[in-house]
Amino acid sequence: MITTPLTADLLRGALDLETTAHGLLPHRLPAWARARADAQLAMAESQPSGVRLAIRTRATVVELDALRTARAYVGAPPRPDGVYDLFVDGRFTAQRGVGGGNTVHLDLSSGAARMEPGPPGTVRFDGLPGADKDVVIWLPHNEITELIALRTDAPVEPSPSRGRVWLHHGSSISHGSDAASPATTWPAVAARLGGAELVNLGFGGSALLDPFTARVMRDTPADLISVKIGINLVNSDVMRLRAFTPAVHGFLDTIRDGHPDVPLLVVSPIHCPIHEDTPGPGAFDLAALRAGVVRFRATGDPADAAAGKLTLRVIRDELARIVEQRADENLHYLDGRELYGEADYAGRPLPDGLHPDADTHRSMGERFAGLAFTGPFAARQSRQDRSASR
Repeated sequence: MITTPLTADLLRGALDLETTAHGLLPHRLPAWARARADAQLAMAESQPSGVRLAIRTRATVVELDALRTARAYVGAPPRPDGVYDLFVDGRFTAQRGVGGGNTVHLDLSSGAARMEPGPPGTVRFDGLPGADKDVVIWLPHNEITELIALRTDAPVEPSPSRGRVWLHHGSSISHGSDAASPATTWPAVAARLGGAELVNLGFGGSALLDPFTARVMRDTPADLISVKIGINLVNSDVMRLRAFTPAVHGFLDTIRDGHPDVPLLVVSPIHCPIHEDTPGPGAFDLAALRAGVVRFRATGDPADAAAGKLTLRVIRDELARIVEQRADENLHYLDGRELYGEADYAGRPLPDGLHPDADTHRSMGERFAGLAFTGPFAARQSRQDRSASR
C-alpha cells in the first residue's frame, strides 16, 4: 500500500485545511472568517458537507484513516452515523462508515455539552476496477472529520475538475440535515445532475446574512452562485423587516463586488408550516423531547408580523421584490416552494417540523437541477472555458 500525503489539491469543496494533532481538518470557511463566527457556526462549517476526496488512480483498494466527532442529544434517539459515499467515474459504487471517534453529548434543555473521546478509524473501499478512473469519496456531511492518512495500492494524482463551480449558501437544509448520506443532500444531488463542482456553504442554524460569509463568497472563484435565505432569520428572530431588506442588499452587493456578472440565484424558503405566518424564535419542543422525539415549534405571535417581525411569507415577498428592484440581468429569483411546497408537505411532512427527510432531499435536488441548470445557470460557460476562448 502507498501512503499519499493529504493535500488541498486532492480535496474539493473545502476552503481551508487546518493542521491538527491528528491530521487535517477540512473547513468550509477560511480562518479569518472562523475568527468571527459563534459556536454554532464554528461547529457547522467544520462539518464537511459537500467536501470530497477526488483522485485519479488505477488503485483497486483505497483506505482513508479518519477521526470523527459526532453529536448525540441527551434523551433523544441516536443520530445516524456519518457515512462515506464512493463514486467511480461518476457512478455511485459503495458506501462505508468509520468506527471509533469522539462524541459530543448535548443536553438541549440546559445547553450543557460533554465530550467523550474515542480513537480514529479506517474506511476501506476494495474491489475497484484496475483501470485508470476518477474516484470521488464524499466525506460525512454531519460529522466533523479529521483526515489522517490516505493509502492505495497504486499511485494517485488529483482528479481533473470536470464542471463549472457552483457556490451555494444556505441553512441546515442546504447543509444536509436529515439527508441519508453526503452525496444525497439536495445540493449534492443537484450538482451531479447539473454537471457542476459544488462548494457548499450550507451552515446549520447559521444562514444569517453574516457580512463575513458574503465576503467569503465574494472571494471564492465560482461560475454559478446561489443563496437560500430565510428560515434561520425567522427561527433565530435576529432582525425585523427594516433591517432585513438592507441586509439582503448588502449581502448581494458584496458578492457582486467579486462576481459582477456571474449568474446569481436568490432562493426563498421552502414550505414550513410552523413559520409560514408565525414569527420566531423557534425552539425545541421539550415535551416531545422528553418522549424521545426531536421536534421544533414556533414561539412568536402571528400578530407581530404587522410590526415587522419576519415570517416565511414576508421573506418570500420581500426577496422577490428586492430581486426585481435591483434590475440585474444576471440576478434571478426562485420561490423555495417550487422545491418543496404545500402539496409536498401533505404527502411528505417535515419529520421534525423543520427539516426535510431523505426522500425530500433527493426530490429537491432533482427539482433544483431542472429549474436552475436548465434556466438561470444554463448558458454560463466555466471560467476555464471563457479563458480558453479569449
